[in-house]
Amino acid sequence: MTLSIADRLRELGIELPGLPKPGGSYVPFRRHGDLVFLAGQTSSRDGKAVYSGPVQAPDDIERGYAAARLCAINMLAVLQQACDGDLDRVGGCLKLNGYVLAVPPFESVPAVVNGASDLLVEIFGDAGRHARTAVGVATLPRNVTVEVEGTFFLKS
Repeated sequence: MTLSIADRLRELGIELPGLPKPGGSYVPFRRHGDLVFLAGQTSSRDGKAVYSGPVQAPDDIERGYAAARLCAINMLAVLQQACDGDLDRVGGCLKLNGYVLAVPPFESVPAVVNGASDLLVEIFGDAGRHARTAVGVATLPRNVTVEVEGTFFLKS
């Protein structure tokens, strides 16, 4: 018997937050046919940065990984709204873009963004595997550590 996405989230001890309010002139998601484009979600909860400041050394990877995982949780809350409350309608993740506040010469940006990628695979299985871009940046909104955006598709 296959677990529902809600059951998988419960099994992992994940409770999806309320929807974050957009920080500018945009919407949290756009649907086009069976595609769902999600706006970037940050390592914040209730409008406050949970993880802030740059990653700059190898021992920062774990903190960055946790920040990226939180971004993915926030992304799932928005995706749930895009699916009218039913994450079982999600067919999979096509693409993830991860932006990590990093100080040179930090080169482990992909290891940080794995926090989001790994969670999607934990929840959706192989359907959570995706193409990805992971980029180190000099600044992010409210000095958050990570921002992640994604493109998903819905089941027919």
